[in-house]
Amino acid sequence: MTQTSTTMEPLSARIPSDLYLWLAQLKVEGANTNSDKLRVLLGQLKRQHDGAFDFVTALAWCRDLAARPRAALAQLEADTGRHSEVLSQALEHLSHAMALLISADLSSLDQAAQLEDKLLRRSFAHTESLLRQATTPQAAAFDPAVVLRHLGATLQLAQAIHRLQQDPPKGV
Repeated sequence: MTQTSTTMEPLSARIPSDLYLWLAQLKVEGANTNSDKLRVLLGQLKRQHDGAFDFVTALAWCRDLAARPRAALAQLEADTGRHSEVLSQALEHLSHAMALLISADLSSLDQAAQLEDKLLRRSFAHTESLLRQATTPQAAAFDPAVVLRHLGATLQLAQAIHRLQQDPPKGV
């Protein structure tokens, strides 16, 4: 775990006025002044940089990036009393997949194969969670028909694969 320094160091920079105005208007949770915003944003940049070398750090950073939609989803669920497992799982899946990509080292064929395996395992786990939603007449989603509406082609492919495994073509 990284330690946070309690010593503050001054930082001075000249930036274009359009960036200054953007920063002044930017909403950053837990930061009101431009100095506070810079501290938070530099901390996020550091997590991004560190995440390029470590999956857990990359996952935390990706979850930070998705904090706004996660918070909006939580608020929507609180306001409406409805919950979407489908959307929650999609957000988590995307954070994990991005963290795998960001932290991957692809300097060898073995490492590329490992990333491929991890991404496919994650993707099929997400697919399985969506298929579980299709086992009931209505998915746990804001649109209860959303899973069944998009399932057709996937089912056809799965059935074709199943038939091929049961009766493989001769001479291939």
